[in-house]
This record gives sequence, C-alpha cells and structure tokens, in this order.
Amino acid sequence: MAIPGGAEDITTPQALLEVASALASVKELAVDVEADAMHHFRARLCFVQLGTDAEVFLVDTLAPDVRADVLAPVFADGSVTKFFHAAQGDLQYLAEAGVRVKGLFDTHRAATLLGWPKVGLADLVKDHLGATLQKEHQQSDFSLRPLPPELRAYIADDVRYLVDVARKVRDACLAADILEEVVLDCERMCEDAAARPDPAEALNVKLPRQGLSAEQVRLAQHLARELNRLRLKWAEAEDVPMGRMLSNMAIASIATKPPASLRELAKQQGVRGAFVRQHGDEVLATLEAFKQRAHGGGLEDLDKKERKDPRAKKREDVLMDWRKAAAAERKVTPSVVLPNALVEGIAATAPRSLDELRQVPFFGEKRLARHGESLLAALKPYL
Repeated sequence: MAIPGGAEDITTPQALLEVASALASVKELAVDVEADAMHHFRARLCFVQLGTDAEVFLVDTLAPDVRADVLAPVFADGSVTKFFHAAQGDLQYLAEAGVRVKGLFDTHRAATLLGWPKVGLADLVKDHLGATLQKEHQQSDFSLRPLPPELRAYIADDVRYLVDVARKVRDACLAADILEEVVLDCERMCEDAAARPDPAEALNVKLPRQGLSAEQVRLAQHLARELNRLRLKWAEAEDVPMGRMLSNMAIASIATKPPASLRELAKQQGVRGAFVRQHGDEVLATLEAFKQRAHGGGLEDLDKKERKDPRAKKREDVLMDWRKAAAAERKVTPSVVLPNALVEGIAATAPRSLDELRQVPFFGEKRLARHGESLLAALKPYL
C-alpha cells in the first residue's frame, strides 16, 4: 500500500503546467473537486485535487490565471484511469471549466453495483485501508482564502487514499465479474456530464398526490413552478443557494397545502421564520393569484407535457421486472443487469433484434451475449 504524505499547493499557472507535465507519465490518478455550492447562488470551482501513489496536488482554481483546462489533455486520455468517488457533480464542474473525462472509475458507483451496504468514501477507506477520514467539513466554504488548515487537510485526504482504495474496489468488481458493467456505467456518466444544470431549469420537486383531487394536483404543479421561479430570483439577489432560500421540501409542502396566513406559512415543513418575515407576503399573494386562476379554469394541464408514451411506460415496467429476475438468477444487483438509464433508453427505442440492441449506447457486448435474447423476448409482446 502506497499512501502519499503531505500535499503541494498549486497556485500559479507555471506550477500547474509542471503538474500537467508530470502527470503525463501517470497511469492511475485520484481526482476530487471542491466548489462553494453550499454558500453562493452560482457555485464556483474552487479546487481540483489530484493524487498519485507518491504525491497530492491541490490546484487552487480561484488563484489568478490558474485554469483547470490546462489539465484537459490528461483528463481526455482514456489510457489513464481517473479514480473519482461519486463523480457526477465533479464531472459537471470540470466540464464547465473545459475539462472532459475519459477513463473514469467511480468507486461510489462500483461499490453500489457490488451491493455493498456502505459506499461512502470514509467507509471504504476505513473498511479496506484501516484509515479514518474526517467528513465534518463537507459543507464548508472552500472559497475561503487563505484556506483554513483543517479544510486543507480535509481536501487533501479525499484523494490521498483514493488510488489504493479504488484498486481494491476494482479488484472486487473483477472477482464479482461485473467490471465491464461498471466501466460502461462510468463511460455513460462521463458522456452525460456536459455541464452543470441551469438552476432555472432544474426543478426537481416531488409533489405527493395522495388525497389530492386532479384540480388540486394541477394547482400544486403550477405553485411549485412559480415558487421555484421566485426562490431563484430571491436567492440570486442575496447570493445564497436556492435550496437555502427555500428547499424542495418546503416548496412541496406549500404547493400541496397552500397556507392562508403568515402564521400558517411559518408552520409549513422546512419554512424558516426569517424567510416568512422577508418574503411571506409575496408568497401569500402568489398563492392567492393562482387559486383565483384555478377557480376560473385558467391553469393548463402540465401533466400533458410530462406524460410518456403508454407503451414505453409499460416496457419500462416489464424491463424492471425482467432485470430483477435476471439479477436474482445471477446473484448481482439489478443495476448490474440493466441500470435505470438503459431501462429508459431501451423502453423508448424498443429494439427488435440483437443488432438493434447492440446500438443502444453503453449496453455492451457482455450484456448482449448474456442477456440479449431473454431481454428481447420479454419486450416482444409490448413492441
């Protein structure tokens, strides 16, 4: 086991060029990134941490002229394995900075597909290396300069152990005969990470429908959309994360049980008193305006835009049942047989032959040989 000691701060363009040059001969690289998403409306990439068997580099992307895209050639080289843990958000920050990743191995995704009960980085490091990671700084403001020593140690440790623990996770995937499936899923993650989602378009509020009439559901959907628009406006004006202004949980509560007074608003789940004092009157006015529109029949049916092809939805259900049975027979997690993204893609494209199934992105030859005929047989009645 080779654990690098210390860490080198990279705060100048020349130092970053030297790091990029040194990494050209490395075949395995641990990577993590830190942003200030918990503290500002528009998050910035604050650090890119890099770890090898011998060294740890802390690239300060807020330092003058230190640009993450200097590392783009290294990250684009698929022959160099990049070990990340829970890479989805990191990949988006890097893509926004002009860095696309090839050769990803995500230890979180791999451990999840292995079906391990504990998949956090601290758990993996403790279980497989016997070391302890301090995780109390996860929500800290990494834009602080100078960076406090405890935060510097925290971000360095996130890559210090990652190369060694990732090798052990990869060996476990090989022993379980799921390495190809993990690699394909990592390739899909890299392909999907074109950029960070626009917060104005990323409304992901789940509205409970139980006990609500169709009219109440329609009103709740419109209220949730409008409350999301308002929280974006307020959060940007105050430079705070939109979830800190008003959480998804709070939006769902207000939209499905619209309060009639400031006192009722203050009692809603997830609503802070400071928010009520500052924005409560505007929220109540908004709720009343949409209630009036609903009474007059002036709210469009948003479900029409969201409804899927009923046959595609049926195919999704069939594929979910099929993969569960196939996974039980193979003694693997269902997502090894078919991850959710492939379930949706196959349900939408409805392949009718092995050749068509082969064209599904990230399906892979192993799945085709092992499961292709059975999958097509399950789909056939619903094409």
